[in-house]
Amino acid sequence: MNSNKTKNGPPSETNNYSGPPGMDVGGTIESDWNEVVDNFDEMNLKEELLRGIYAYGYEKPTAIQQRAILPCIKGHDVIAQAQYGTGKTMVIALGYFMKVDCHACIGGTKIRDDMRKLNTGSHVVVGTLGRVYDMIARKSLRTQFIKIFVLNEVNEMLSQDFERKYQIKEVFKFLEKDIQVIKLSSTIREDVLNVSTHFMRKSIRILVQNEELILKDIKQFYINVTKEECKFDTLCDLFDTLSFTQAVIFCNTHRKVEWLAENMHLKTLIIVSAMHKGMSQRRCKLIMRQFNSGASRVLITTDYFARSNYCSVSMVINYNLPSNRENYIYRVKRRYSGRNSHH
Repeated sequence: MNSNKTKNGPPSETNNYSGPPGMDVGGTIESDWNEVVDNFDEMNLKEELLRGIYAYGYEKPTAIQQRAILPCIKGHDVIAQAQYGTGKTMVIALGYFMKVDCHACIGGTKIRDDMRKLNTGSHVVVGTLGRVYDMIARKSLRTQFIKIFVLNEVNEMLSQDFERKYQIKEVFKFLEKDIQVIKLSSTIREDVLNVSTHFMRKSIRILVQNEELILKDIKQFYINVTKEECKFDTLCDLFDTLSFTQAVIFCNTHRKVEWLAENMHLKTLIIVSAMHKGMSQRRCKLIMRQFNSGASRVLITTDYFARSNYCSVSMVINYNLPSNRENYIYRVKRRYSGRNSHH
């Protein structure tokens, strides 16, 4: 396998991508790290990890991986931003191939279970901000042993309420000064970029210009409903007219999710699932299992679950439009590329 390394290139480059199809970042890449490695063999990865990568079906790194993996391996603080589905968070069967002990530390589960697991030791902890902060505050997660700290979707975290921002700042107070920090995001605003660098040493930035984050190859349709009270009947007519296997409908509030699920089932007789942040983690997992198995044909939810692992669906409907562009892209792009979108 031939190597193609580019050193000391321009800080802004046109993306001449040669990796897996569908994993291109789709635009101009701005980076202060100019070494591009277009195959895994030249990245100085452990043999076990390489075997895992190829056994999992990957042949070449994606465009963002060609630029971001090497500085991460070399211990640099890194901010990597690229479109959804371009491979920023690929771990590639790490637990199986490298015998790494991982623990999911998330809200909605028993605190005692997390404390017991963390006290016995884990190589990798993946968790939601609130629960991770709680485990650190309880001293169950001992920060003096943490070597790498990764914030995924940092744009979303720093755009949320004051409590989330406070928790991030408090977590960093517990971390060692020389810890490696890696921040990943699909979109990132300039103000968030400036704030996030306060928690980092001199960081490597690998960014795709925001105007390039577009929704290619997704059919999008807009239905003009003049009155809010007419929207429900229009939705039901849509389901009577269109042929679909499964669909996801997004609303902006918990109350609207529950109201729509109840009334839609009564009028259309379609089996509908409803899911939102106000439900317990256990119930949400059950609902997702039912939907992914095909037991229900329609999932009605909020932006909180726009990033969840849904099965392939043929249609995404925005019953309420999201409050910002990033959430709209998440709704229709992350899991539904190549499908239809209506709003």
